[in-house]
Amino acid sequence: MRQFLFIFFLFLLPSLVTGQVVETYDQNWQTLTNPTLGASISQKEVKLAVHSFPTSYFQFEIPGNSTVFIDGKLWQLILSDTSFQLPAAYFKEAFGMDTLLLTVVNDQINLRDLNLRITKISEKDFQEADGASKYIQLSEAKRFQMQPLKDFFALSLFLTLSLVAVYRRVYPYLLGDLLQPLSVIKSEDFSESGGLQKVFSIDILFFLLIVSMLLAQSLIAALVVYRMEWIQGWIGATALSLLGFWGLCALGILLLTILKFNVIRLFSFLFDLGKVEFAHFFYLLRLISIGFALVIFVTTFLVINDFRQLSIVFPMGMRLLFWVYLLGIFGLFLIMVSRLNFKKYHLFTYLCIVELVPFLVLSKWLMVLTQ
Repeated sequence: MRQFLFIFFLFLLPSLVTGQVVETYDQNWQTLTNPTLGASISQKEVKLAVHSFPTSYFQFEIPGNSTVFIDGKLWQLILSDTSFQLPAAYFKEAFGMDTLLLTVVNDQINLRDLNLRITKISEKDFQEADGASKYIQLSEAKRFQMQPLKDFFALSLFLTLSLVAVYRRVYPYLLGDLLQPLSVIKSEDFSESGGLQKVFSIDILFFLLIVSMLLAQSLIAALVVYRMEWIQGWIGATALSLLGFWGLCALGILLLTILKFNVIRLFSFLFDLGKVEFAHFFYLLRLISIGFALVIFVTTFLVINDFRQLSIVFPMGMRLLFWVYLLGIFGLFLIMVSRLNFKKYHLFTYLCIVELVPFLVLSKWLMVLTQ
């Protein structure tokens, strides 16, 4: 009977043991604090020995709200407490190095003890077989260099602010008129003697270029949040390639802006509204320039300080701008009703064709793109 029990437990024991710990990194963690523009970000880092025990598995226990980097590349965004296992051979194949520097960024590191642990086990826990492939695919999709992204946002913002400084030096009165927040609700430009009557002059084109640069930077921020794989596949995630793509997007948006003005001019002529195209165009241009300037400052601050928050704050900012623009169209309708001697349905039809329908179609396309 004893021999039978001994043989029974001998065969049962391997199924009860998930994997023997061959190496632990609990004592190898180093805590670092990096000062940034807004606050100090704490992080822990450890060197993983990939070459030892090549057939073993790394077991990760990472707390929620953590960002994990490997050799400076973003590897995982952990939203909730997570435990998973990956083979050592995967890291060898993916990174091609015997030793990797793993960094975990979490704003709670200095405040409490986090459930952060990495061990190397001899055998994989087969209960997590389905989840491992998911993490491998996730890490392949999200791994990219963070420093070039930070360099791009800092350089692009510096170039934009430099052009704003030059513009303020050359055209101080016009810049103040275009960027004054209260000017978005005034109706003076609807008069025949409005001051903004030459959209193709050098000063206005210069301002449109600055606004186009802000819109292009917002576009790249949207691609970073929703379609990072497009950037990696099309142009490469380097600072110079992003700057070049940003410049091309800015020129393209500038051309589209000029095209939109001509469309407004055409339909204002067809509806016999007089010189309303100038007031219409610059009224909404003020909203766009002020709104996207705020979005760009917040986006750049988050990219430099805490990239994890960008995917949360940026969509909120875009939704806010959506409703602000709709309210701006409604405000434009009210101003036109009070300033122009036309029937309401006549003006409403004009705004639907020129502004509302194209804006809603573009918004729907962006919603599909970001899903």
